[in-house]
Amino acid sequence: MKLTTKGRYAVTAMLDLALNASDQPISLADISERQDISLSYLEQLFAKLRRQGLVDSVRGPGGGYRLSRECDDIHVAAVIDAVNESVDATGCQGSHGCQAGEICLTHHLWTDLSKQIHGFLTNITLADLMARRDVQNVARKQLQKVTVSTPLHFVS
Repeated sequence: MKLTTKGRYAVTAMLDLALNASDQPISLADISERQDISLSYLEQLFAKLRRQGLVDSVRGPGGGYRLSRECDDIHVAAVIDAVNESVDATGCQGSHGCQAGEICLTHHLWTDLSKQIHGFLTNITLADLMARRDVQNVARKQLQKVTVSTPLHFVS
């Protein structure tokens, strides 16, 4: 199974949003900097995530995005589905034309695998990912990297 960049980036950005949640919305520029994802790409992803009700947008100065519900109520599969990604392990992108318009010998095997993967991702929430020590360690390093690389501006 190969999950495309769109699905991986959407999950990464949503996890970043969850990990850095505060009383203030999180800007896409901040997510872009921490995750090294293009700002314009994030804008496209978040438009889809907002339409599917996974995030809320806040306009104006200090605006950005917030999760629309609790982290334990947002499943990884829902994020992937929101950006129109399918977890499809077949070589035929869901059509029955794998082999000159006919179903190949292993089509149903790969279809079943795709269903298993989607089911697996349905059982994982953002809260589950946030609780992982490895995720927390990476997030901590990303924050330190951003803090160190951001020049301090002093007012004289």
